[in-house]
Amino acid sequence: MSRIGKMPIDIPAGVDVKIEDSKIKVKGAKGELAWDYPAEVTVILDERILKVERIGDNKKEKALHGLTRRLIDNMVVGVSRGFTRDLELVGVGYRAQVKGDSIEFSLGFSHPVIYKLPQGVTADIDKKQTKITLNGIDKHVLGQTAANIRSIRPPDAYKGKGVRYANEVIKLKPGKAGGK
Repeated sequence: MSRIGKMPIDIPAGVDVKIEDSKIKVKGAKGELAWDYPAEVTVILDERILKVERIGDNKKEKALHGLTRRLIDNMVVGVSRGFTRDLELVGVGYRAQVKGDSIEFSLGFSHPVIYKLPQGVTADIDKKQTKITLNGIDKHVLGQTAANIRSIRPPDAYKGKGVRYANEVIKLKPGKAGGK
């Protein structure tokens, strides 16, 4: 049996869960999320505990068991506490500003780059304009947004300049060896 799939999900106070047909809706202080879970698993609500069980033992059902449990757990955590993702801008003159529902970047291009944030994701930028904190309730959308922002100017291999995750370690390549 799946180690992750068989663990129960505790529902914190202030979070409401509704299961209808093969759709689960989770509502909390930060917002509301809904998801159509696969037919190969069943979700059982017992008091303040959710359990995910698979119908059979074939390979697809085993794969979906732990995945479904983890996605539902992410929904519960998202509507109760939310998720954050930190990015850093490394480079001379690299900075960012929040303008409404978008972020304007100065990343060494000849023009400013404007990235429109998806619905449900907000951004905070520090005073130096080099650290970006993304906040949201949907972990998948938040991670994809962080990856899209990083792809605007990924860190280069020689100086490390660009947009990187806050905990990312960049292994720098050595420059040219001095020629004669």
